[in-house]
Amino acid sequence: MSKRDYYEILGVERTVTEGDLKKTFRRVAMKYHPDRNPDDPEAIDKFKEAKEAYDVLADAQKRAAYDQYGHAAFEGGGFGRGGGAGFGDVGDIFGDIFGDIFGGGGGGGRQRARRGADLRYIMELDLEEAVFGIEKKIEVPTQVNCHHCNGTGSEDGKVSTCSTCAGHGRVRMQNGIFSIQQACPTCHGSGQKIDKPCKKCRGEGRLEEERTLSVRIPAGVDNGDRIRLTGQGEAGPAGAPAGDLYVEVRVREHAIFQRDGVDLYCEVPIRFAQAALGTELMVPTLEGEVAVNIAPETQTGQQVRLRGRGVKSVRGGGTGDLICTVVVETPVRLTKEQRELLQQLEATFVGEEASKHTPRSNSFMDGVKDFWSKVTS
Repeated sequence: MSKRDYYEILGVERTVTEGDLKKTFRRVAMKYHPDRNPDDPEAIDKFKEAKEAYDVLADAQKRAAYDQYGHAAFEGGGFGRGGGAGFGDVGDIFGDIFGDIFGGGGGGGRQRARRGADLRYIMELDLEEAVFGIEKKIEVPTQVNCHHCNGTGSEDGKVSTCSTCAGHGRVRMQNGIFSIQQACPTCHGSGQKIDKPCKKCRGEGRLEEERTLSVRIPAGVDNGDRIRLTGQGEAGPAGAPAGDLYVEVRVREHAIFQRDGVDLYCEVPIRFAQAALGTELMVPTLEGEVAVNIAPETQTGQQVRLRGRGVKSVRGGGTGDLICTVVVETPVRLTKEQRELLQQLEATFVGEEASKHTPRSNSFMDGVKDFWSKVTS
């Protein structure tokens, strides 16, 4: 009796990808698995047939030979037969096929050491500290390697191979038709057994400790920026590598300046007469005061830009600017003499000549008249 085509057995095209091939075999194997069909000899034969086909097509070299020579490629000991799957290796079949789903592999090798957890630390900075950079010491509560046993968890430093998993760190569990792998319940995945646990850490290999670290904050950091300190997180279990520490920056509000990227903003209040006549003011910056000329007839909201007086970006590039917004301040608590002087000034803003002194007021009133004319028409 001639053998059926392997692609036909699995119901796939000859161009099938490795991933689709595995998915298809999984469906076929579940359909004809002996546990699901205990009284159907035909299903058992189909299961073996599907396994033989998959063994060949899942191997790149065997598949290439099969595509060129067909079943003849495996006659006479060329590659060895695709082989029928006996019931003794059913668990291995499903361990390989479903290993990627349940976290297991083919069952070989000890579980890779699990690194320690990453830590997050919020560091609050003044604006000046964020702009110019600073070095600060922080105290971080964390898990560190036990100094008494050097992180081994063993009082005498002796560690033996776990007898439950034979040092692999994982055990195979049969659940119905599935054979899955999970962390060894005895050694918790380490593959090792400690006969004499450390008295200090009770065999954990780690202790709670508050560490003092020095952190260099680069100039130009901003809200939300993170600084990574490699290996300064929690120590890993059983001597595994430590995680990382992430220092996240929070910049406090400043009494004078607001920051937007690399630019700084501030409001500069000036008196009524200074705005009308113009003046020179001393304006604060993060590096000291600078003289700024306020032009005559300056209005509230006008801005003066001081180039290069902002922030140098931590990511490189030029330095931002300081943008000063002028706010004309209305005087309060006037003396009798001041009131009389203002009244005399106000008296001059009458008649047609007054319009040239208050262009914004006149423009506003013209807009109001135009609005009401449309509403009432």
